[in-house]
Amino acid sequence: MDLTYLSLRYTNYDNFYNDPNVVEDAGIGPLGICGNQTTSQPATTFTQDVGRMLSDITDATPKTSNFYVASTTQITSNNATVYAFAQCVENINKGICESCINNAYTSISNCLPSAEATFISVGCFARYSVTPFFNDNQTVDITNFLKGNSSSKVPIIAGAAAGADSPELKGAINYNYKDLQLATNNFSEENILGKGGFGEVFKATLEDNNIVAVKKIQVWDAKAKAREEFENEVKLVSDVHHRNLLRLLGWSSEGSNLLLVLEYMPNGSLDRFLWGAKKGTLNWKQRYDIIFGIARGLAHLHNEFHVKIVHRDIKSSNILLDHDFQPKIADFGLARFHPEDQSHISTKFAGTLGYTAPEYALHGILSDKVDTYSFGIVVLEIISGLRCTDMSSDKPSTDYLLEHAWKLYESRKHVMLIDETLDPKEHEEHVKQIIEIALLCTQSPASKRPVMSEVVSMLPKGLSVGNRQLTRPTLIDHHRRVHIGSSNKHNVSGMPKESDTKLQLQSVEAYDEVDVMEKGMNVQKRA
Repeated sequence: MDLTYLSLRYTNYDNFYNDPNVVEDAGIGPLGICGNQTTSQPATTFTQDVGRMLSDITDATPKTSNFYVASTTQITSNNATVYAFAQCVENINKGICESCINNAYTSISNCLPSAEATFISVGCFARYSVTPFFNDNQTVDITNFLKGNSSSKVPIIAGAAAGADSPELKGAINYNYKDLQLATNNFSEENILGKGGFGEVFKATLEDNNIVAVKKIQVWDAKAKAREEFENEVKLVSDVHHRNLLRLLGWSSEGSNLLLVLEYMPNGSLDRFLWGAKKGTLNWKQRYDIIFGIARGLAHLHNEFHVKIVHRDIKSSNILLDHDFQPKIADFGLARFHPEDQSHISTKFAGTLGYTAPEYALHGILSDKVDTYSFGIVVLEIISGLRCTDMSSDKPSTDYLLEHAWKLYESRKHVMLIDETLDPKEHEEHVKQIIEIALLCTQSPASKRPVMSEVVSMLPKGLSVGNRQLTRPTLIDHHRRVHIGSSNKHNVSGMPKESDTKLQLQSVEAYDEVDVMEKGMNVQKRA
């Protein structure tokens, strides 16, 4: 059935088209409507193909002259066609359109694998359906608007899937090692983009002049850890497509030479902009967009993909920024599948202390709430411009960032956490609300933390955590003490009671190799 939607509005609010935080009419916010029928196509294939198209449309719509895109995609399993379009009102600017369309994307992609979904708000509209609602000759060519973006490479990757050696690695190109060696100028020092626990990442220019990043896995035990890391990342990421997850373009495995070919992110990692060479150059809008993008990427891994994936190593150095400072979660070497029918799995610790939830670092209890905790820590870093292992500057305090943030919140002074390079007055209330959401994400036990889809819903309008109760988080410091949260609970708006009980640990297996909390190093004890 062909449906036509008409929106008519008048208002005496003369700044409507310039205010991205405009209050919706009559207190009614944006409306997302999921169809009541699930697609007859294979659910996994349908979700991936349509999700990829929606991501492309989201990228392209704010860049077109009239803020309008209509597109179709074929479901790879049987060539069925899905139709989709998005449009912003023309009077608004690109930034407001982008924000609105991002909300639309989050809303309707959550409906997959429904056969159709619609998003309606004052500023924009979006829809997809298996039923045609425009003619095939009315589509918009969005190829030019996707240059340099990951989604534009999808047809190339899909077409080259037959070149892969293993069916488990479908969706990624099997590159020749010598070609990548040439593209990186023999893995030269000047081409190094970064270094990690399992190797180095190089900038590479391919024969077609496309720039990519090549991750060279350091092999000191080719039969175990390094190869496991390599195979794990390829298998997990080759089928995962989301605008906030770094795209795996290809791979190469020749003997002990293990290489991953990834999207090139021109702005590098987030930590450079928080405490590195670019410190203080991000404004609040950019920081908020990064926070929101990380949340969306994690929500996709946990709830929107056909299996649940726990990343296990969310930290600022694993968040990469594209040319528009949009974030992409990187480094899936430690990621693990999470069975849907289990609340958690037990495994040895692997990750980065300071970002890791206490129940996982101390007891090996792994769930998606471990990523939620890490996300909360990264949010505090983004807002404060401080490392999670930095000590508070309030002498003689030796608090790490989370405890420092909590104490400021307890005294209702959490505005003091805001990076001094930002103007706190301009966005003070919004930032305070995001700090509260970050603290909610770091609560213990894990059941107190929201799932990431809830966080995505909280963030767009800076929603307060409302009546949800906050308790002092469990804290681990460099003296290996665990601070057990107070039993005195309180609302965000209530005055907290101060209480701090400390439990001295005799030994913590995850810390035995080195005082990683103090030095900010990785511990790679593998499951």
